Amino acid sequence: MTPSYRAKPTDFRAKPTDFREKPAAPGEEPAGSREPADLVITGCTVLVHDERERIGFEEDAAVVVRDGLVDSVTTAAAVADLAAADRIDARGQAALPGLINCHTHAPMVALRGLAEDLPTEEWFNDVVWPVESNLTERDVELGARLACAEMIRAGVTSFADHYFAMDTVAAVVAECGMRALLGQAYFSSQGPEGRERSLEFALRHRDTAGGRITTALAPHAPYTVTEADLTATAGLARDHGLPVHLHAAENRDQTDTSLARNGATPIEVLERTGILDTDVLIAHGTGIVEADLPLLARAGGRTAVATAPRGYLKFAWPTTTPVRALRDIGVPVGLATDGAASNNSLDVWESMALTSLIQKSSEGDPRWLSARQALHHATVQSARAVGLGDTIGRITPGMRADLVLVDLTGPHTQPVHDLAATLVHSARSADVRTTIVDGRVLMRERELLTLDVPAVVRELGERLPALTDRGHGRRIQEYDT
Repeated sequence: MTPSYRAKPTDFRAKPTDFREKPAAPGEEPAGSREPADLVITGCTVLVHDERERIGFEEDAAVVVRDGLVDSVTTAAAVADLAAADRIDARGQAALPGLINCHTHAPMVALRGLAEDLPTEEWFNDVVWPVESNLTERDVELGARLACAEMIRAGVTSFADHYFAMDTVAAVVAECGMRALLGQAYFSSQGPEGRERSLEFALRHRDTAGGRITTALAPHAPYTVTEADLTATAGLARDHGLPVHLHAAENRDQTDTSLARNGATPIEVLERTGILDTDVLIAHGTGIVEADLPLLARAGGRTAVATAPRGYLKFAWPTTTPVRALRDIGVPVGLATDGAASNNSLDVWESMALTSLIQKSSEGDPRWLSARQALHHATVQSARAVGLGDTIGRITPGMRADLVLVDLTGPHTQPVHDLAATLVHSARSADVRTTIVDGRVLMRERELLTLDVPAVVRELGERLPALTDRGHGRRIQEYDT
């Protein structure tokens, strides 16, 4: 028996004319169906948004995909006889926009579990930055392959990556079929060449892989990049129409240190160097203070923040991303994991649940962050955070066909009284059955179709002794905040 996902009477319910083509009359094809579809997904419950971006669910629905786009969201009955190159029977499943990992360092899966139970300074200086001095392009490639496989299996269709040897990461993204915002990270200690390489990478890879790769300039953070370099980066971003992706106000210690050394918070440093005059994605922001909010508000919606709550708990940071305050001033907050060296996981599904729970605790309000609000951050706000709000984040005609199918027939997701709550607090990433990007199926019934995980794991295992050696005494940078 197929479960029924019936919303409560007080929940938003979409009218068919709000989201779906008008159902065809008996014997007629649905609108726009004269040519065979590339893909038809039928029998599912589809997460939809209305004109006010409220979340609702369409039951016994179908999604028609043509040329990498959502062509229509209609009824299952309307597409029963529609010709299609591929069909997926998704009864008992929910169709969601693909999840977006708004800040990570994908190749760092190679360091998963290497630096555990350490404060931030020791984590960087004693383990991670010494090990990263050993990185080769092949290490980065293998890490990126393993990370993309992990994310595809967890229902992540897009990610924002900030790391080294990014030509290699771009090649992996192009091959495996994911969507990504990529930036070549740099420190001021690398000299002008670091900034120049970041720009050259961004220009060379922008809108490649059939448009699936977008790019950003990627200064590491205000505590590792000088104000002069940040000012120069802001100028390059404006000149070339590029966004900026960096860490800032990651924790309260960084904010306090910046005030002592610079007479300004990290956010104030971004404002006076012109970074806030660009389209900027700020990672973490748990050190954002009240004085920073007017600056972020004046940025005019060009600023977004990515929150990765699991790592904050591991490092025992005393604060978390101020999601409510940022939302109140119109700053999108996207969901993220950070790298697996600190988070141990690239599971955005977990980030969604943790964001909701931690926000309830930090705000002292069980009504905030609600399951529907969490889904909004996972879809529309995350898409805006990576600069793709007009392209992905919703299942509606004209958007790219990036979506996932989630099996809700397991005992841990039944019964369903409130589907939003079930998705956020009961479902798991392992419930994702199918992952689709640009209309291409990357995973079907849990089988990865574009990546060979066993081969990656074997070779990565062989390379780990050289990668993790710290006997040389080098490190790529010094953490001192």
